[in-house]
Amino acid sequence: MDDVQLSNAARQQAQAQNDPIRHVVLLLMENHSFDQMLGCLDEVHEGLDGVRNAASKTNDDGKGHTFSPRPTRVRQMKLDPDHGHSAVLSQIDSNNSGFVRSFANDYPNSSLAARQNIMGYYPRGFLPALHTLGEQFTVCDRWFSSLPGPTWPNRYFALSGTSKGQVGMPSGLDALNPRWYTEQDQDTIFDRLNDAKKTWTIYFYDFPASLLFKNQRKAENLANYRYFDNFFPDAAGSADAFPEFVLIEPKYFGEAQNDDHPPHNIMKAEKLIADTYNALRSNQALWESTLLVVLYDEHGGFYDHVPPPSDSVAPDEHTSVFDFRRLGVRVPALLVSPWCDRGVCQAQFDHCSVLKYLCDKWGLPPLGKRTEASSSVGLAVRTTGTPRADTPQFIRVSNQSLIPDHVELEKKSSNNNQRGLHHFADFLHTELDRLETTAVVSAANFARAENRWVSLKNLLGSALIGLGEWLSKDFYRARDLRDERTSHAFTRLSQRADGAVRPHSE
Repeated sequence: MDDVQLSNAARQQAQAQNDPIRHVVLLLMENHSFDQMLGCLDEVHEGLDGVRNAASKTNDDGKGHTFSPRPTRVRQMKLDPDHGHSAVLSQIDSNNSGFVRSFANDYPNSSLAARQNIMGYYPRGFLPALHTLGEQFTVCDRWFSSLPGPTWPNRYFALSGTSKGQVGMPSGLDALNPRWYTEQDQDTIFDRLNDAKKTWTIYFYDFPASLLFKNQRKAENLANYRYFDNFFPDAAGSADAFPEFVLIEPKYFGEAQNDDHPPHNIMKAEKLIADTYNALRSNQALWESTLLVVLYDEHGGFYDHVPPPSDSVAPDEHTSVFDFRRLGVRVPALLVSPWCDRGVCQAQFDHCSVLKYLCDKWGLPPLGKRTEASSSVGLAVRTTGTPRADTPQFIRVSNQSLIPDHVELEKKSSNNNQRGLHHFADFLHTELDRLETTAVVSAANFARAENRWVSLKNLLGSALIGLGEWLSKDFYRARDLRDERTSHAFTRLSQRADGAVRPHSE
């Protein structure tokens, strides 16, 4: 670092150590862009780079149709836009002009309305949680995902500062060789917190994707996983007993999926965001010492008008596939605390900016070169004055809004993140089987053989669901069994690691 960078780093560290925050809660959601979710807030915050600045932008579909940003009220996108590494590179090419064309190439029979939805944004007030928090707290309008690509590598960055050179998700034959995605053995923020004797908890619903980190599968780390239901009594208790760092993983599977991944009803994600805020806000002592970071891991293939910067710092030497100089698409990001003012923070952030803040605050060694060079989210946290008393007491998401317009989409949906987690759970089951008796292994092998047949019928049912009621019923049963098997992998892993270690439940 040069002298200016060293000076800025020292200033950010001092600010983080002197602010009143004692607890950081990271709620990490899925697959939406900044323009789509928060771009409308340029009506509220002067200077926010939102949809007004995007009004003159266009994308064409390569078929003679041109599309501009327009408001939408579609709560369920029927088709999941591609957000793989190569697709994102094509989307951001030529000043972010390839989003609709990428979608049209993947879905050549898609309607013009579906293509317009790629450019759509939600009008102010339509999203009860995100828009309320965005109006009342700090919106980060220069927060980019850590690389142009999908969920897993961006989540790796958010929790460890690197993806060890990975830019993709397991798919096809590649998924049958799990080594590349099960050997993320780098240090994570949880390892750093352990070394510093700082407390942390991961609250989850069905299957925690953070287990992809090899170190998280150690017994001492598995003991810090708790089902999300426990978040509410924990948040209502003593502020001193609440973990210093919390990661909330949404529900990835089933009809109640609330991670905000299409085609599920976006209002279910809004309820998760509202529930998290309401729990923290209801405990005054905890509220006055907490920073809630509401963040999306990547853009999900939806349009944003700001080209990602290409001058970032590579996290390490793993650059043979991609140089990691270019960031991904802008994503929704909010800093929520009585110590965060109402307005916009226009510092350039990516997911490593949370890690930078945590490392600065608690004197932790940096997690890679990207984290060390990043701006800290602490820039938006006040160190003087008193906590704000004008923040919303409660955010309500109506029960009516939670009813999906297209129930059938939530019943049969399957996305790359879900399929990847299924593959990973199979790997865990296989590893655990090897440690058990021959009789148990034989039974497990039989179960896996049966599951392969069920999975095959699952895929067949998805493709030919209209051919017969019996096939669709078998598809739904297969999906439910598959989700249940994946969730059970965590239970087996925790029980094996330590005879009594299992997720706490009341």
